Amino acid sequence: MSTTLGAPRPDQATYMLRAAAGAGRGYKRELLELLDVRPGQTALDVGCGPGTDLPSLAERVGVNGTVIGVDRDPAMLAEARRRTSGLPTVRISAADAHALPVRPGTVDRAKVDRVLMHVADPPKVLEQLRAVTRPGARIALAEPDWDTLVVDASDLDTSRAFTRYTTSEVVRHATIGRGLARLARQTGFVVETVRATTPVFLDFHDADHTLGLCRNMERAIRDGHIDATRGRRWFAALSDGPFFASFTLVTVVCSR
Repeated sequence: MSTTLGAPRPDQATYMLRAAAGAGRGYKRELLELLDVRPGQTALDVGCGPGTDLPSLAERVGVNGTVIGVDRDPAMLAEARRRTSGLPTVRISAADAHALPVRPGTVDRAKVDRVLMHVADPPKVLEQLRAVTRPGARIALAEPDWDTLVVDASDLDTSRAFTRYTTSEVVRHATIGRGLARLARQTGFVVETVRATTPVFLDFHDADHTLGLCRNMERAIRDGHIDATRGRRWFAALSDGPFFASFTLVTVVCSR
């Protein structure tokens, strides 16, 4: 990977799989444990992406359960179907999170992982979850708070400007993580657990891939938010010595 600006944007499925295997591994394991999926249940993964978590959910529901993966991206759906081709309990549907193709009151467990920050109307997605889950169901939500993104650099002002640009221009609902519990309560869910984890990046290349340091700095320069010389100097310097970056990710587990 280049240490200068201009690297191509990664394939989205590859990006999500790599992120899940790297910085996302710990919180994903905890999220699935808190979700407490049991044999024979119906589990729903809203915004399943390339199917990262579908095999784990299928293992937990067993041969008498059902796993439903929903996504609207054709490339994601194709990869999810490929990854679960040998799992007869998994059903994958092309649909929008705002209009879930699931019968009301039929889901025992549901997860929405880093999806609400991108959708048009997060409260509507949560209302859909309430509609399709049965009484006593458990729902797990996980979202970052990009206001907490920190990138260590001698040029601290540019690091702060990069975070501000990410929050204001790159991610649609960049601070939704901090509001998850509130939104869940407003939808009528009972909030049981709130956890905050801090993924830490010590490798420049992993951070660049997951956090979009290169591609988002390019956008910030193009949009006139950060001076070009200053931005390119900041990015090039990140690979020169010990690297550190982190952000806060919030997990909320609630019941119907």
